Amino acid sequence: MAPSDVHAAALICIDGWGLREEEYGNAVAHAETPVMDGFEKHGNWAVLDASGIAVGLPEGVMGNSEVGHLTIGAGQVQYQDLVRVNLAVKQGTIKDNKILQKAFKRAKDGNGRLHYIGLLSDGGVHSHQKHLYKLIEIAKEAGVPKTYIHAIMDGRDTPPRSGSKYAQMLLDELKKMEYGALATVVGRYYAMDRDKRWERVKVAFDTICRDKGAEATDSPVDAIEERYKENQTDEFLQPIVCHSDGQVGDGDTVIFFNYRADRMREINEAMGLEPPFETDCQRKDVEVYMFTQYKSQFPMDAVFPPQEMKNTLSEWISKEGLKQFHVAETEKYAHVTFFFNGGKEDQLENEERCMVPSPKVPTYDLEPEMSAQGVADEMCKAIESGEYKFIMCNFAPPDMVGHTGMFEKAIIACAKTDQCIGQIAEACKKNNTALFITSDHGNAEVMYTPEGKPVTSHTTFPVPFVMMDPEGKLEFKRKEGEVADVAPTILKYMGLDIPPEMTGKSFI
Repeated sequence: MAPSDVHAAALICIDGWGLREEEYGNAVAHAETPVMDGFEKHGNWAVLDASGIAVGLPEGVMGNSEVGHLTIGAGQVQYQDLVRVNLAVKQGTIKDNKILQKAFKRAKDGNGRLHYIGLLSDGGVHSHQKHLYKLIEIAKEAGVPKTYIHAIMDGRDTPPRSGSKYAQMLLDELKKMEYGALATVVGRYYAMDRDKRWERVKVAFDTICRDKGAEATDSPVDAIEERYKENQTDEFLQPIVCHSDGQVGDGDTVIFFNYRADRMREINEAMGLEPPFETDCQRKDVEVYMFTQYKSQFPMDAVFPPQEMKNTLSEWISKEGLKQFHVAETEKYAHVTFFFNGGKEDQLENEERCMVPSPKVPTYDLEPEMSAQGVADEMCKAIESGEYKFIMCNFAPPDMVGHTGMFEKAIIACAKTDQCIGQIAEACKKNNTALFITSDHGNAEVMYTPEGKPVTSHTTFPVPFVMMDPEGKLEFKRKEGEVADVAPTILKYMGLDIPPEMTGKSFI
C-alpha cells in the first residue's frame, strides 16, 4: 500500500490510569479531567482488561508497565510459563504438543522407557503436581510402554513434612490410571541446587541413574514417614529407591517437568550433557527434554519454548516502509521502545525515538507533573510535521506519582496528563490523524486503603480505550475487551492488514 493511502494514527498510553467508580482514594476521579470525561460521555469509549490472563499473568494478578506495554504493542499475549502450562493442561492442547509427541515416539521406537523428573508438590513456584498427572495420562494415551517418575520433594514452598501426602496422592493417581510407577524420591536440597554445589547434585544423579536392580522400598510413603522420625524433612530427604527397575538407563527418554528454570539447570546439565563430577552412573544415548527453556545454551528441546513476539505493531508498520515516532520521558523510555516493540532492543527501520528527561527530584510527588508537557510538545510536533503514519507516547505521572502514595499530588499528576491529552487531541484534529488512548494498568485510581492508609501499588481495575476518528464516522463495535485489542484496532484504522500473530480483536 502506498504511504499516501495509509491513515495516520496516534497512540497515547497513560501509565497507571485505571477505571474505578468509587471516588474514595481515587485520584483519577478527583482530578479535573475534562478531556477524558468528554471522551467517555461523547466519544468511542471502551473498557479493557489489563491484568491477569489478559497480559499473560496468573488470574487476579495486577498488571505492570512492562507486560502492559508489551501486550499493547504486540497485539497478542505473552503468557508466563506457569500460565502457558496451566492453559495447555486446562484446554487439553498439551496432548498435541509436538515436543512431547516427539519424546513419546522416541521412547516407543526405542526401548519403551520414559522418565519424568521434577518437584512433586502443589506449591506452584517451580512446578505443579497436576501438570505431572496430565503428563502421565497423555504418555499412557500415546502408548508409551513404561513410564517412571522421579519425585523431588519440596518442603520450602510447602510444609516441611508434607511430602508423604504428595507421594500418596501420586500413587493414588497411578493406581487410578493403572499406569506408571514411582521410581525414586529425593529432597530438593540435592536435586535442585543452583550454586554449583555439584556434590549435592551427584547424590540425586547417582540415585536416578544408578545400576539396575538396586534394593527398593515396598512402601514409599512409609519410607518417607520413617525419615521424618529421623528428622529428615522433605527438602533434605536423602534418596529413596522405590522401584528396582526404575533407573534411567542407556537409551531411555527423560522429560523434566519443572517450569521454573533456575533450579533445573544443574541436574539438567548433568543428565543431558556431561556430569561435571565423577560418577559411575553416566548413561549412554539418553535423550533429555526440558519443560521450559532452562538455559538458552542448552541444545535440548523445550516442551514450552520461549515465545517470540513477531510482527508487533511497530515491526509491522516498519515492514510497510512507513515512518513512526515514539516518545516518552526518561522514566518510561524503555516502555515505548523495548517493551512496546516486543522485548527487542534494536531500533526499527523508519522508527524515530525521542527521550524527554524526567525531573531530577528524589521522588516525583515533589514535581507531580513530571515531564508530561515536554512529551506532549514532542508528540504535537511529530503530528504536525506530517512525516509519520504512527506516533505514540507514554505519560508517566499517574503511575510514578501514584507510587509515592501522595493522594493530592497524584490528583495534580492526573489533571496535567488530561491537559496534555487535550493538547494532542487538538493537534490530531487539525492534522487528520486518529487518536487512540489507553493505559497499561491501574494505579492512581486506588490511593487509600479502606482504613485510610496510602496505597502505592498497581491494581487489577480495567483501563480505558478511546478512539477519536477525525472524520467522526467510525464507531466501536463493542464496549469491552483486552489491551491486546489495541494494536489490531489501530492497524484496521490505518488500512493495513493485521498480521496472523496478533490474537487481539479489532474494535472497528
